[in-house]
Amino acid sequence: MALLEDRDMNGEQVTFSVFTKPWKMLSLGELGALVRGVGFDAVELPVRPGYQVQPEAMETGLKEAVRAFADEGVVVKSVAAPTDGVRPGFTGELIGACAENAIPVIRVFPFIRPGEPYLEGEARVQNELESLLPLLEQSRVTVGVQNHCGPCFTGAMHLRHLIERFDPKHVGAILDAGHTGLSGEEPEHAIDMVWSHLCMVNLKNAFRKLRTGPEAEQAEWQVYWTSGRHGLSDWRRYAAELTRRQWRGVVCLTAEYSDPNSVDRLIAEDLRFARSLFV
Repeated sequence: MALLEDRDMNGEQVTFSVFTKPWKMLSLGELGALVRGVGFDAVELPVRPGYQVQPEAMETGLKEAVRAFADEGVVVKSVAAPTDGVRPGFTGELIGACAENAIPVIRVFPFIRPGEPYLEGEARVQNELESLLPLLEQSRVTVGVQNHCGPCFTGAMHLRHLIERFDPKHVGAILDAGHTGLSGEEPEHAIDMVWSHLCMVNLKNAFRKLRTGPEAEQAEWQVYWTSGRHGLSDWRRYAAELTRRQWRGVVCLTAEYSDPNSVDRLIAEDLRFARSLFV
């Protein structure tokens, strides 16, 4: 059985959350109303410069956010740390702020530094996570490490090798279906690799588009973020395997789309699609 044993307020097997990154210009009240209107019961909030919760005011910001979302019947299930790695000092402060506000998961995606050998980068990140253990032992907060394309820990096995030494109560795995799809991983295998530490599942989808013409000397590709039905990751297989394993936890739709003008439409369609798969 995986780490989390949550049920949402409707008694469903999973809690559907949404990453609120696309709506940075909305107030907390407006954001809560939008999320509830689409049909989500939970959110993941970015604690990053330029968003509703600023890193330099995370304690008061998270307290205000939790209160504003509660007014709409929405729970803050996770926060997303800045995109520049684990940063033990900052992440330590964020652990404390999340513990005070009963936010169970902090999402991070560590990276390999330019010129850094992969295994050296892995050891460095493990040391950074190790330094957080005393704080994590005092709280009910989990640092969730996400796989990510680029110079990061891209696949499920990379993620497993990185965090398997840690207690899953302290350091968990956030399996991102969009990035495993780009890596060509089988959904069932990816879930199995991180199952012992799985604390959250991200649903998004993408495919690669050829940036250059067929006559180019060197092909260049770009990632295009699309709806749940149309990318390289098969959400149906993810849902079937998670259901088979009796997953009881958070499924977060990340609302990442390459067409910024279609975000509101696509996230509503993707939530309906995702809910239809977990029955």
